Amino acid sequence: MSSPRPLIGLTTSEIRHPEPAEQIPHADAGREEVVLGSGYFRALAGGGGAPVVMPPLDPDLASSFLAGLAGVCLSGGPDVDPDSYGAERHPKLGETQPHVDRFELAVVREAERLGMPLLAICRGAQVLNVAHGGDLFQHLPDEVGDTVRHVRDNPEDPVVWHEVEVEADGLLASVLGTTRLDVNSFHHQAPKRVGDGLRVVARASDGVVEAIEVPSADFELGVQWHPEAIADRPEQAALFAAFVDAARRYAASTSSTARTAAGSHRGMSAGDSATSATGIR
Repeated sequence: MSSPRPLIGLTTSEIRHPEPAEQIPHADAGREEVVLGSGYFRALAGGGGAPVVMPPLDPDLASSFLAGLAGVCLSGGPDVDPDSYGAERHPKLGETQPHVDRFELAVVREAERLGMPLLAICRGAQVLNVAHGGDLFQHLPDEVGDTVRHVRDNPEDPVVWHEVEVEADGLLASVLGTTRLDVNSFHHQAPKRVGDGLRVVARASDGVVEAIEVPSADFELGVQWHPEAIADRPEQAALFAAFVDAARRYAASTSSTARTAAGSHRGMSAGDSATSATGIR
């Protein structure tokens, strides 16, 4: 029998309102849906974890959600509302979900209070920065320039790739096993003023922050790219495996049996976790 898998809480931040024609006739016709790319599930399971979804509810529920978990993964999604860091709205700011921001900020703070491992992806890395008192570039082409493309012009365009340089002495480099790599890119926001207690550990050639981490934590890391979509690449699979290992250590350090689950995801591997470019969330 395989050893129990650590339970990983996965946030979901994209809210959509389906058209009537999209709704399944024989299913409950929801007026509002929460959307999350399945690549997150496969990548976390491929790394040895048991992912469970945390719906974006009242921030006061964050402590209840995390009480039974061994790690937290913040997923990608819509723009972070500038009200959360005291800035004016940029004209090209996309859709925001302030109630989701409040929930995810509460999740970050509770995870840090517990010393729980945290992996933040794209929007998640931006939320992590805001949780530490940082702010964001709201639209990179206008504020940084366009020497590096960070996002596609429309969903039908090919995936945008660029190189990032990783600091050699950080957690990220030790996990990835490299200091240079090509990454996919689906964001037009990024950390501007880096929050207190965070260290920049990767940048694009235009200086845009591509990864941040908390040096004092066992594992607290945010990346701007979408590793769950390219988890068939060894370095990205290693990122999820290292995160899950940290969650396993955390679970072992507590007395709660709720933080692990039976190995019901057997047969899933990191190679199963690549998703189509249009499936990124």
